[in-house]
Amino acid sequence: MTDHSLTKPAMLPAFALALVIGAFLSTGTAHAQSAAAEGQKLAFDRSKGNCLTCHVIKGGNLPGSIGPELIDIKSKYPNRADLVAIVHDETERNPLTVMPPFGRNRILTPKEIEAVVDFLQTL
Repeated sequence: MTDHSLTKPAMLPAFALALVIGAFLSTGTAHAQSAAAEGQKLAFDRSKGNCLTCHVIKGGNLPGSIGPELIDIKSKYPNRADLVAIVHDETERNPLTVMPPFGRNRILTPKEIEAVVDFLQTL
């Protein structure tokens, strides 16, 4: 007969750690979904992000056609920092752009820019 009394106490910390990791991962996913939803609200808000003035975006009404259609963004900009920089101030990369510098002109806060990028990465 095997004595399992030595292995049971070791199992408890491992099980607790697994629960904590699982809770953290599910919270991270929920946070990402909530940030993307907030970003969509900002992108579609005519007085805030106002992305629809220039871009076609799935789910948006009355889009403009000045800028490119916003699709497949994550593969076009795999480096998140590049996309944040574009939304913050595209004039640093392209001085002739008509895209407003949302961060430099304080149209959007850094947190709002992060949320918009979260949304854009879902497209």
